[in-house]
This record gives sequence, structure tokens and C-alpha cells, in this order.
Amino acid sequence: MRIQGLQKLTLLDYPGKAACTIFTAGCNFRCPYCHNAYLVTQTESHDDIDQEEIFAFLKRRKGILDGVCVSGGEPLLQNGLEEFLRQIREMGYAVKLDTNGSFPERLDRFIEQGLIDYVAMDLKNSRKHYGQTIGVPGFDIRPIEDSVDILMEGRIPYEFRTTVVREFHQRSDFEEMGLWIRGAKRYFLQQFEDSGNLIRPGLHSYDRSILEQALEIVKKYVPQAELRGI
Repeated sequence: MRIQGLQKLTLLDYPGKAACTIFTAGCNFRCPYCHNAYLVTQTESHDDIDQEEIFAFLKRRKGILDGVCVSGGEPLLQNGLEEFLRQIREMGYAVKLDTNGSFPERLDRFIEQGLIDYVAMDLKNSRKHYGQTIGVPGFDIRPIEDSVDILMEGRIPYEFRTTVVREFHQRSDFEEMGLWIRGAKRYFLQQFEDSGNLIRPGLHSYDRSILEQALEIVKKYVPQAELRGI
């Protein structure tokens, strides 16, 4: 496990729970707008946090925190993640996993084993623009499709989310994404924010009126869709 960040308290990342967020290092995507770019591109230049330090922290916070968010980077890349999650669950915490959806077999296995309680999966864009949006030209979309199907089986609470960036998302993309996840339980359109730590500087957000138009498009297919971060 490569752990390079710990947010000790969040009331936003895990719906309905007081939680902490653990950030793992490394990702197989290179999304130009990623707000955790240092976790993706400079993993060797940051000191890892020892797992025992994490477990000691969680032991001290029992009765204060309800859940643990495991984010990144892409957590499902990590060797040892299965045992790490198992130990967190044995401590009595609910576990939320953030994922880009590119490892459906691992996602499915962890759901079956009861190691995660909630999944937030990034839906980066429509199928035809996926590779461009994640910085991996020619990307095979099939693993993403499989992960979408796994979550929409409804075995576990989940959400899809799309960070909306002016340079990558057009009206037709929202139509196609809405159709793709038609009937999903939860879907959030998130406003892009420049964290100052992007892979590709110079990207832009849409204003609220455009995001509201995008929301109306996706709500035709996902009535529970909402805006986040505006």
C-alpha cells in the first residue's frame, strides 16, 4: 500500500457520515484536470504514511468517526488493498471507495466480500471522448462499462460523478452519459476547480447557468441527478 495523504475529518466525502479520507498514490489515468496531480505524477517525491500510523489514528477515533473514504490516485491499483480494507472493516468502520472504474474484477470481488459499503465512481465523459478526457488516447472503454454495470446491479449503495470541464464536455456528452447510466441511483455533476496542482494548467469551469442546463439534460435519464460544488 502506498498512502500519501490523510484528511482527518470530512463531513462531505461520505454521504451521511463523519469520516476521514485516505489518499493512495498512483493512477493509471492522466486526467488533465485532476486536482490531486501530485498523487498521480510525483508519487516518488512524497513520503509514504505507514499503515500502522493509519490504524493507530483510526483506533483513537473510534466512536468519533463513522467511516473511512479510500481515495487517490486510484486505490484499486494498490497491492495489499484487500487486507487493508478488511482491517478497517474489522475495526467497525464503514468504507467508501473512490474509483475510476477501470478495475471491474477487483471492484466486484470487494463488493462480494463485503469489504466496501459505498462506491463513488467517476464517469469521466461520453464513450467517444473518454480517452481524450483521461489523457490516455485509445483507451479501451470496456472495463468502465463493466464497472457501471456492476454498480447498477444495486448490490451496494453508489454514486456516479462527473467533473465538468469546459475544454472536455459538450452538450452532446451529457446526453450520452445520461443515456449510459439511465436509471442510476445517484449522479452528480461537479464543477471543476483549479486546485493549482493540475496535470495541465489553463483549464476552465462552466458557469452555473451552463451546469444547470447540463443537469436538465441528464435528469431526463437520472431523475436524482444533482449539482455539486457550486
